[in-house]
Parts: sequence; structure tokens; C-alpha cells
Amino acid sequence: MINKHIPGFPRIGVRRELKKALDAYWRGSSTRDALEATGRMLKLRHWSIQESAGMTFVATGDFSFYDHVLDVSAMLGALPERFGEATGGIGLDTYFRMARGDASLNIPAMEMTKWFDTNYHYIVPEITSSFKPSLSTLKIIEDTREALKAGYHPKPVLVGPVTWLSLAKAPDGYNRWEKLDGVIDVYCEVLSRLDGLCNWIQVDEPVLNTDMFPEAKEVFIDVYRRLNRASGDAGLLLATYFEALDENLDLALASGCRGLHADFVRGPHILDRILDQIPETMTLSAGIVDGRNIWRTDFRQALDVLAKIGKKLGKERFMIAANCSLMHVPVDLECEKSLDPELKSWMAFAVQKCEEVDVLAEILEGWDCCEAMDENREAMHSRRSSTRVTNPEVIERCALVTEKMKRRHAGYAERKKAQQWLGLPLFPTTTIGSFPQTPDIRRKRRQFLDGELSVKEYEVFLKDVIREVIEKQERLGLDVLVHGEPERNDMVEYFGQQMDGFCFTSNGWVQSYGSRCVKPPVIFGDVSRRKPMTVEWIEFAQSLTRKPVKGMLTGPVTMLCWSFVRDDIARPEVARQIALAVGDEVRDLEAAGIGIIQIDEAALSEGMPLKKKDRAIYLDWAVDAFRLASSGVSNATQIHTHMCYSEFNEIMDAIASMDADVISIEASRSRMELLEVFRDFSYPNEIGPGIYDIHSPRVPPKVEIEALLEKALCFISKERLWVNPDCGLKTRGWSETMASLENMVAAAIALRRSHSVAGAGDA
Repeated sequence: MINKHIPGFPRIGVRRELKKALDAYWRGSSTRDALEATGRMLKLRHWSIQESAGMTFVATGDFSFYDHVLDVSAMLGALPERFGEATGGIGLDTYFRMARGDASLNIPAMEMTKWFDTNYHYIVPEITSSFKPSLSTLKIIEDTREALKAGYHPKPVLVGPVTWLSLAKAPDGYNRWEKLDGVIDVYCEVLSRLDGLCNWIQVDEPVLNTDMFPEAKEVFIDVYRRLNRASGDAGLLLATYFEALDENLDLALASGCRGLHADFVRGPHILDRILDQIPETMTLSAGIVDGRNIWRTDFRQALDVLAKIGKKLGKERFMIAANCSLMHVPVDLECEKSLDPELKSWMAFAVQKCEEVDVLAEILEGWDCCEAMDENREAMHSRRSSTRVTNPEVIERCALVTEKMKRRHAGYAERKKAQQWLGLPLFPTTTIGSFPQTPDIRRKRRQFLDGELSVKEYEVFLKDVIREVIEKQERLGLDVLVHGEPERNDMVEYFGQQMDGFCFTSNGWVQSYGSRCVKPPVIFGDVSRRKPMTVEWIEFAQSLTRKPVKGMLTGPVTMLCWSFVRDDIARPEVARQIALAVGDEVRDLEAAGIGIIQIDEAALSEGMPLKKKDRAIYLDWAVDAFRLASSGVSNATQIHTHMCYSEFNEIMDAIASMDADVISIEASRSRMELLEVFRDFSYPNEIGPGIYDIHSPRVPPKVEIEALLEKALCFISKERLWVNPDCGLKTRGWSETMASLENMVAAAIALRRSHSVAGAGDA
């Protein structure tokens, strides 16, 4: 029979049980035993789902209390020195300190960034000369034993050593590859302990789908020669995903692994080459069900691919799978009781994707699956023919876009003069947009959605919150204020709810990092704005203060990347539709007297193709979308944008081409190392490097912020430097937020004084 599996399953639980257990533990309102009990319950449930759906193996080791890359760092004993020594292994509390920092001891967290081109954040491994790899946790072995004991056939899943080292950070120029032998020794020990517990061990090497470092290419074959020996009778399944293998296919085929998992959703063109070159000793796992999006698999198209593979390799050398871990999609579509039935019929979440893998295998095995085929065919036809998908007016408007519509009226230097009316001091202070979403705000929102609060009652409550947020910012002495976004549940969903072409789930949660979950909107059709979306709230906030209040919008590329996007038209066209809708809002804000408008493009770098050869085309249309959204304003209106958790070095030309007056970027976890790019690149406009990490509960002291700002001044002139946190504050509590911002403002004022300029914000 054809083997069936998935590369990984969502961790958070169908009702976000993991999030709730983590938050309770971190608050101190729950015990470690309770947290671990939740973890065991979720693992057993997820294994049961996979087996019930017909999977040959269940994934073990894919469950994590925070992050799967951090799990490997803990397994290897890669504990940064500031957290102490890993004597006796790395326990759960030390593990959480690595991810979140330690507020009581003033220890900053490890750096966090995006997992390849997804919206999932991983904890970046830190490697120094003092790192001595040693087996420091047995998590993957214990999980595999637990699955065996429960009666399942486990397939352990482990991030591969070449990917782990490629993603690692080595401060002070240390060569991280010098630790390779020690790292491989630990991997070999883990694999040898797994031998006898399973038939297959999945080793994830998505770095093969990228432009690999020369060092990684050089060592790859030798690394896998050692790993294959260590795994004994358990076959290694070398898993690649998120793109086609292309340039690194030869390495994968020469790895000596018993199996190769390839992504035929994102890289279908590589199939013929794989079938021509795959060794006779290697099994092919075909990633044919999309683990990155929520649309149903087109069985007819998938079966064409699978039949071709089966004909060439036979059932014994053939597996069917999702293309990547299902952690990037929600858990179960059956929980969506209020979703429009027609739209729901087009979708599949993690549970349903497991079932799709099983049905595809049964069809190839010759089982009678006529009912499933008919249902799939009807869903495909319904989606393609639905009149709800196409809006002729939107299509016509997109066709009329000109180059002039994507350009500001004047260059930055002239605009800066026109923006002097804002009266900003040197080193102006601001925040990225959101303020704490308190339990009271969430409770009132739920009451409103449940019909327990009238529209008027809810609006009165929100205006009271905005009034309080403005008053607090005034007391802090911030120079550019925000309204705090209490009316917004999410920076993408909020806008999508006010546009045509979007639909929404009630329980479609996906993990972003740690306990942080997001509920991405679904873009199913042509996008347009129905009416002004933010003007009333921003205009009200501006009426409460003489200081400028920023209008806060989410940019077109970020809305695209952080939604489940339709796949029946090209992504650039979807981005253009959103850009026109956002541009309408920008002009309405300006007409309402709002002089500063921030259009967040947090996902600009995230959306880039993994390979450099494909990036120029993406950056062209992504920058065009931002400019189309932002350019229809006067010179006197200041346009901001924000980007986070990205490597900017290779795309600075594109960022400069966006021509925002001010850009704010995440820089705190990297200790301003991101700003090294400005040593060689003369960025023409203004920059606000994030000077403290909002994802940690730690309050940074004033002296630390001052030091980071002085470091920033090595790269950015004082006339162009803004002072702000690295991201929005919605996930933080008010006490730590106020304390952190108080230190931030004090540091900015001290900097003004030390640079001999008295600013309007001095107090």
C-alpha cells in the first residue's frame, strides 16, 4: 500500500488550548504539571486525528511549547551565556527564558525572525566559541516513546542540522560552522536512540530550497553520510519544502537518505527531473496537498501528478503527503459553524487535508471513491463559476492604473520642508500603533459581537479608551500620538471586514509565535473598500490633542501575506486591488486633517521568494503596490511605514524605492546590528529603529535605550532618527508599557540635550 503522512500538525489545539495553558503558566495562575498535561492531551489528540484520517505514520516531535527551532537549540545545549549554564540539561523554565527573556534579571530574549517566507516566527539560535554541543533534552525521544505506548506508528520530525546552523547567528564574527562536528555528534546520538522506535525519521532541510551558503553545500553530503549511519534501520526522510529544489536537487539525491520529500505544490516543475534522477534506493514522498493555504486540493490535477509518480516508481517507493507542516493552516473546518456554506465548501483545514491525503491514496489504490471525487469536482466547479468572485468594476479600475499614480508630487527633500508644520523636535518619539488590548476591551468586543452591547454603547466605550490612551501619551511626552487601535481585533482582519472579497472564520487560528495566534482572513474574490474604515476613530483622537495623531493602516502586501489568498489569479493583481482600496482610505484621512499616515508593510520582506533570482520581480510589484496606496497625498502629509523581523540588507534599494517619509524597523533583538546596512547604503529618508523588544515582558532601562540610540547615530544622522519601540504594543500590559515608554522618552530627551538641541518635547 502507498504510505501516507503529513510533515507536521498544528500545535495550538482546535480551541487554542496551548495558548491558554501557556498564558496561564506565565501569569503564575497555573502549574507546570497543568501545562505539561495540556501538552500530553494535545499530542494524543493530534495523533488520533492523523491515524483516524488514515495516515500510515503520526508525526512526533512536531509539538512544541514555543518553537521547533528553539527545541533543537535546547536539544543541542545551545544556551546563550547570559542565561547561565546548561548543567543537567535545559529545563522548561530556562527554555521559556530563552524565548521571552527574563524581566526580573533584566536578561533580553534571543532574537526572533520569520521562518522562511511564512508568518511564523522562530527563535534564532545563538552560537559562540564557548558553545559545547551536548544532548540537553530528550523531548523528541520521549514524544516518540509516548506515541508508541499509545499504540501509534511514529515518524519523528526534526529540523535538520544544516538548516539549524544556516539559520543560526554567530555574534562577533565567529564562524558557526566550526561547531558542525559537535552538532552532528548530538544529532547522531538522537538518531541512534530513535532507531528501533520507528521506521522513518523525518529530517527537515528546507534550506535546500534556498540559495544555500557555500559552507552548507560543502558539508551537506558528509553530514548526511554520518546521519544515515547513525539512524541504523530507521530510514531518514529528507524533507524539503516551500519551493522547488532546483539548484540543490543533486545534493538531496546524493544524500544517501532512504527517502526524499519534495514540494510539488510550490515546485511542480521539478517533478520530471526528480523522476529521471532519483536513485533506485530512494523513496519519493510527494507533497501534493497544500499546507500553506486553506483551499481544497483539486483531485484531478493532483492525481495527474501522483499517477505519473506511481507509474515510474511503483507503490513501494512512493508516499503521499502534504507539501509542508500543517501548522500554517487552522485545525478543523468543522468548527466553522457560521461560515457561508458555499465558501466553506471550497476550503480544507488541517484535519481535512489529512483526509485529502488519504482519499488520494485510496483512489490510486483502486478503492471506490466516486462520492469523494464527485464532491471535489463540484467544489472546484462552484468556486470557478461563482459570481461572488469577480467584480468588473474592480478589474476595470486596476486596468486604468498609471505610473503617475505611483509617484509622490515631489521628492523627499521638498516634502520635508512642507512637513515642518508638524513642529516635531529632534529625535521625535512615537509608537508603532497599537496599545494594550486589555481584558476589558476584549470582553466589551465579545459583548458587542454577541449582541449584548448596542452599537452606540460600544462606540462610547471605544471613545473612552481612545481618550485614556491619548491622555497617557500626553503624560509620557510622546511627540506623535496614536489612537491605540482598541476597535481592532487584528491589523489585517479589521480592514478585511470592511472590504468586499474577504471572508472570515470564527476559529481559524494559526500560531504566529509562542502563545501568539492570528486568525487570517480569507481573500476569495476581487477586493474593494465599501466605505471609510478608520477616519472616524483617528479624527476623534486628533480632536483630543494638539499633537499630531497618526492614521494607522495596514499595507497591501502585508494584507496579502497575512491572509489566505485566492490562488485563481496572480498575487500582484490581488495586491493592486488592495492597494487601490487602501489608497482611498489614505486620501480620506488626509481630507479629514490627519497629517501623518502610517501604512504598515511588516510583511514586505516575508513575502519575498526564497531564491534571489526570483526576488526582483516580486519587489517590483510589491513596491508598486505600496506606492499606489501612499502616493495620492500632498507634500505636507507625512507617510510612514513599518517593517519587522526581516533581513533588510539585500532589499534596501527596494525599501528606498517605497519613498516613505519615515520607516520604522525592528532592530532591538539584534542589538541594532540590522543598521549595519546603513554604513554602506545612504538611505535618503527618515528612520525609526525599534529600540526595545515588545515581545518580551522585560522593561528596558533608560541607559540601555540611550546606548542603542547612540549606536544608531553611527549609521543614521540625528536629523533623520526617530525613537520608537520595534512593534505594536497590543500584547503587552499597561504597567510594563508605561514603564518602557517612560524610559524611551527620557532617553530621547537626554539625547536631545547631549546633542545640544532643545526640542519641543523636552520636559
